[in-house]
Amino acid sequence: MLSIFRITAFLEGISYILLLFLAVPIKYVWEDPQYVKLLGMPHGLLFIIYIVIAFWIKDDMEWSSKDFALVLLASIIPFGTFYVDKHYLTNSNG
Repeated sequence: MLSIFRITAFLEGISYILLLFLAVPIKYVWEDPQYVKLLGMPHGLLFIIYIVIAFWIKDDMEWSSKDFALVLLASIIPFGTFYVDKHYLTNSNG
């Protein structure tokens, strides 16, 4: 499950960056909302999957309440899931 979580975290992070730094500026600068519509749904699904898997693996990962809160918070901070991967997932046995 850790491998799936790492992949999901990576894809969620990429989709969030594309949404925030590509699609949203295009929507408001060039008044073209198609990229937000195109990227919004996949990002939303990846976000939900990230949160659900985090709840599933939190006991196996032995995260403290503070660490778990940070893992969840990382999903709404740009580049946050990459931080989680490097600091919480890379050195784990999974």
